[in-house]
Amino acid sequence: MPTTDTERAIEAVWRIESARLIAGLARVVGDVGLAEELAQDALVAALEQWPTEGIPAKPGAWLMATAKHRGIDQLRRRSVLQRKHDEIGRDMDVQQRIALAGLAATADDDVGDDLLRLIFTACHPVLTRDARVALTLRLLGGLTTDEIARAYLVPESTIAQRIVRAKRTLSEAHVPFEVPSGSDLSPRLASVLEVVYLIFNEGYAATTGPEWMRPGLCDAALRLGRMLEVIAPSEPEVHGLAALMEIQASRLGARVGRSGEPIRLMDQDRGRWDKVLIRRGLLALDRAERLGGALGPYALQAAIAACHARARRPEDTDWARIVALYDALAQLTPSSIVELNRAVAVGMAYGPSAGLAALEPLDGEPSLREYHLLPAVRGDLLVRAGRPEEAAIAFRAAAALTSNERERALLLGRAGDAAASAPSSG
Repeated sequence: MPTTDTERAIEAVWRIESARLIAGLARVVGDVGLAEELAQDALVAALEQWPTEGIPAKPGAWLMATAKHRGIDQLRRRSVLQRKHDEIGRDMDVQQRIALAGLAATADDDVGDDLLRLIFTACHPVLTRDARVALTLRLLGGLTTDEIARAYLVPESTIAQRIVRAKRTLSEAHVPFEVPSGSDLSPRLASVLEVVYLIFNEGYAATTGPEWMRPGLCDAALRLGRMLEVIAPSEPEVHGLAALMEIQASRLGARVGRSGEPIRLMDQDRGRWDKVLIRRGLLALDRAERLGGALGPYALQAAIAACHARARRPEDTDWARIVALYDALAQLTPSSIVELNRAVAVGMAYGPSAGLAALEPLDGEPSLREYHLLPAVRGDLLVRAGRPEEAAIAFRAAAALTSNERERALLLGRAGDAAASAPSSG
C-alpha cells in the first residue's frame, strides 16, 4: 500500500479512535493532558510503523496497547528520577504503583463511561466557553489545532494556547475525571450540550469570514451528538439536541448555490434536503418524547425544525404549530432571540403586520442592538407588507452589522431588490 494511502488510513483511524483512546487513558492516569500526550505518542508510533509493517487488524487496540506501554515507561522513568533525587516518598511510591497497575490492566473497559467522563471534563464550567469549545474539538471532535484555528479564523497559536491553558486549568483545579451525579449533573450536562451546539451553530452559520457555512464543524458536532446519544441514552435533551442537529444538517447541501451564495429556507430546493438525516433526526426526537416529561429547549427547537422537515413545500409548513412551540420555548428559556424567531413565525402564520407588531417590543432590546438578524427580519416583513423603501433601509442596516461576507452580499442584494421594486416618486 502506498505511504499516502496508509497515512490517509491512519488519519481515518485516528478520527474514529482518538476520543476513546484518550478517554480510556485519562481514566487510568487521571490527567487529560497526560492522556492526550500518550495518545499522540501512539499516533507517532503508528505513522512510523504502519507504512512498513502494515495496518494492524485491530488498529484501535494497537494504539491503546502502544499508548499504555509508553505510559508505563514514562511513569517508571519519573519514578526512577524522583528516587535519584530522594524526592519520592512512600505515598508517591504507592501512587506510582497504582498508576502502573492501572496502565498494565486493560484500558478498554467501560468505553462509554470513559467517553462520558471525558466530555464532562472537557466541558467543565471551570473553563471559559472558548476553551471548552477548543478542548472538546481537539479531544472528542478529532480535529487538529490547525483545523480548529482555520474553522474559527483565528491564529493557530491562539487555539494552541487555549488548549494548553485549558488542560493546565483542569489539572490545577483538580477536576475529577468523572460523570457528575445528583444535583451537579443537570448544570454540567447543560454545559456539555451548550458546547456541542455552539460548535454546530458556528458551522451552520459562520459568524465571520468569506463562507456562510463551515460543514466540518457541523460534522464534528454531529459526531459528538451521536456519541452522547449512545453513552447517555436516558437523557431526553441529549436526544433533543441530536434531533435538532440532524434535521438542521439535512439542509446543508441546499443552503448554498453553486457559487457559495446563501439560499434562504423558503427558497431552498427541498428535494436536496438529506432524507437520511431527516429520518435520523425525527427518530431522535421520538426518543426524546418517549422518555416522558415536558420537552426541553433542544427538543422544542427540534420539534420546530421537524415542522419544516415534514413540509414538502414551503406553503405546507404548519406555522401556527411553530408559533405555539416558540411560545413554549419562550416560557422555558425566555430570550430576545427566541422572541425574534417567534416574530418570524407569527408573520408567516398570521401575516406580516402581525409579525411587525410582534417585533416592536424588541426594538429597544440592548442585546439585539448589534444583532444583524433583527433588521433583516424587519426587512423581510416590510417587503411582504408592501413597504419596499423601508425594507431596503432595514436590509442595508442588517448588512452593516454582519461580519460574514456571504451574508452581507445577500442582504445588500435584498436591499437592492427592495429599492428597485419601490414605486417611483416621479
